Amino acid sequence: MDQEQAQSIRVAVTQCEPAWLDLQSSVQKTCDLIKEAQEHGAQLVAFPEVWIPGYPAWIWSRPADPELHVKYMKNSLVLESPEMKQIQAASAEHGISVSLGFSERSGNSLFIAQVTIDCQGKIVLHRRKMKATHMERTIFADACATSLKSVVQLPFARVGALSCWEHSLPLLKYNTHLQNEQIHVGAWPPLFSGSDKGQLWSMSREGCRTLSQAYAIEAGSFVLHTTAVLSRKGIDLMRTESGIVMHTPGGGSSAIIGPDGRILSADLPEEEEGIIYADIDLDEVLKVKGFLDTCGHYSRPDLLWLGANTDPRPLKRDV
Repeated sequence: MDQEQAQSIRVAVTQCEPAWLDLQSSVQKTCDLIKEAQEHGAQLVAFPEVWIPGYPAWIWSRPADPELHVKYMKNSLVLESPEMKQIQAASAEHGISVSLGFSERSGNSLFIAQVTIDCQGKIVLHRRKMKATHMERTIFADACATSLKSVVQLPFARVGALSCWEHSLPLLKYNTHLQNEQIHVGAWPPLFSGSDKGQLWSMSREGCRTLSQAYAIEAGSFVLHTTAVLSRKGIDLMRTESGIVMHTPGGGSSAIIGPDGRILSADLPEEEEGIIYADIDLDEVLKVKGFLDTCGHYSRPDLLWLGANTDPRPLKRDV
């Protein structure tokens, strides 16, 4: 692809409810949404944080729930599995690239993970969330150095991905910016109004969308801000009525953001499921970076620079 030529790309951002704690239904719903996005002309479709099998919302109500934890682990997605291959096959069948957020089971540990699947159904990027957020640490482990690679070249653009509050980590964001992404997938759980008692504004739908908009400005990239929906069914299943968040239906706030930080899409109602589409022009990235290229002419590497340890540390090492 000639990066100097204007190119319009149709992208799709999901705002849907997961098939809570049900791996098989989650995979089928994912495949159905992949098909729907392609039928509307999308070349890339983005899914939220731990879309499969849904965000473990009960952690914000009580610190431990062994019964739900076991069910969650049994319904999480293994990277090399028939279920993942089913999603890859749907991507290949419909000729569309996919950015998928999922709870990854590796042995008896869980990770907040993302894969990028190209239009031929090949996983071209696999990463895990660097640091699980607060109560998420009761469920999920941290990533290793290999997850610092978070951007990959697809036929139409360089596409990157981070999860949730990774968008608040300056060093991690800059490491991602340095990989020269043009389209960024910001994967989030259901997000609710900042008026909830006991909730930080930075956890709210307004605060988190602000983080995604700021990311777009800093990176000079389009951002696919993708969130999930929580219904009464999910609340009842996970018994979250007493939580500081995720105790009322809603949570959808998906959006498509331009590289100058402006919202390009119209919002869906927060309880409504759907897919948001936009035709984006990569020349907008060049237009923005002509003014502000934080990894180029607007940097001072003689004064400030980033160090990164990209050497993974396996549990067993020869000494």
